[in-house]
Amino acid sequence: MKITNIAKNTSYYTLALVMQKIISFSFFIILARNLIPVDLGKYYLAISFTTIFAVFIDLGLANVLTREVARLRPARQDFGGQAKTRHGAQELLGNVLAIKIPLAIFSLIAVVVLINVLGYSALTRQLVYLSSICMILDSFTLIFFACIRGWHNLTFESISAVIFQLIILSLGFIVLRLNLGLKWLMGALIMASAFNFCYATILIRYKWKIKLWPRVETKLIKAIIKITIPFGIFGILQRLYVYLDTVLLSVLAGDKFVGLYQIAFKIVFALQFLPMAFMASLYPAFAAYWAKNREQLAITFERAMSYLIIISLPISIGIIVLADKIILLFKPEYLSAVLPLQIIMASLLFLFLNFPIGSLLNACDKQKINTMNMGITVGVSVILNLILIPKFQTVGASITVVATNFLMFVLGIYWVPQIIKYRPKKIILIALKALMAVAVMAAAVLILKSILDIFVVIIIAGIIYFAILLALGGVKKADIASILNSFHGNIKKSS
Repeated sequence: MKITNIAKNTSYYTLALVMQKIISFSFFIILARNLIPVDLGKYYLAISFTTIFAVFIDLGLANVLTREVARLRPARQDFGGQAKTRHGAQELLGNVLAIKIPLAIFSLIAVVVLINVLGYSALTRQLVYLSSICMILDSFTLIFFACIRGWHNLTFESISAVIFQLIILSLGFIVLRLNLGLKWLMGALIMASAFNFCYATILIRYKWKIKLWPRVETKLIKAIIKITIPFGIFGILQRLYVYLDTVLLSVLAGDKFVGLYQIAFKIVFALQFLPMAFMASLYPAFAAYWAKNREQLAITFERAMSYLIIISLPISIGIIVLADKIILLFKPEYLSAVLPLQIIMASLLFLFLNFPIGSLLNACDKQKINTMNMGITVGVSVILNLILIPKFQTVGASITVVATNFLMFVLGIYWVPQIIKYRPKKIILIALKALMAVAVMAAAVLILKSILDIFVVIIIAGIIYFAILLALGGVKKADIASILNSFHGNIKKSS
């Protein structure tokens, strides 16, 4: 996979995720202004309830499909090579469908049974039933796009992500204006999921010529399940890692501290779209290079680590310095969240770097190690939270986030030299240059934040950081040109 294709995929997908976040947040504001808290709670309870079960439908199958399809891609894309790749992809997707359909049925039954056992109101149950339709549709859309990712194409998925949110926003706005109720509001979500499903189905069937029919090949299914199990366990552990600290904070400290913690948590969680978009493009490249070009794999990994260092450091330090101003954008009552926000932002560098490390392990048949690392991290997280939260409440939970992200980084980076021959000194040099640039930027922010508007300060800080980094050679003009050029020109056929 060419670096220009990686830059193009990353640029489009990042742009799509940014637009998706903006539209999604806008719709949330509209909902909050038009629904009473009880109704808003019922709506998001239904979505959250089914989202938890969605992980049991996929169990890592999407990651496996992307990786294995990427490995099928021949060096020469002549007719024979494309036909061979298409046949292999169809075989993989067919057997994945054979696994996924029973999982979807069992998950749906589990959702229906549990929501009735828990004794929720009739309206809440109906909303969960409707949300379950989205759960099923989104699950199959996920594997169709996962297959397309294997051909190093994120353009159509990027378009789909934006249209999905626009459908929810437009139909949801109409429902609210006509006061049609929560069930019709959930119907808007179903329509968006149905569009995504149909769009992905048409692409995979007619553009990539893959027949969508389950195939039962016992040997291949056993192989897929064997590969998938670590991915599935990792997904479950990751959900625990992300949400368990909030639950423990609620139990051990109280809901007030959960509210304070959520300010910092939501900011960090929102920023994850940057490494997620980057690695969505690089993951199939990692898998392909592991199979055919180990030297290029090492180079691509180095670039990924360097770019994410360059991106994460100014965001992390900038928010730490501006934390008091940022919290005031919410309410003065949240000023107690300044210190937790500053502490959590110290984890951003390790959080970002864990994405390429984890993707490398998964792409290079080390998913069991990745799962083991996540299991260790979850265990340490629980222990630290149990010790620190009773004493330090939100600050204790924030310290745990930093400690466990660093632990995950150490556990992962230990294995990298055993997989590829990369140059850590090159990455460290980039980090030092970025630190020098960010130190000057932080000094400027400290001076300007009491004089200028926060948004003006952010713009000036960004200009200072990248100007110094460019002068130090931490980023080259060719890198910037590559990213800018990736937004121009016609989208080339990737299959």
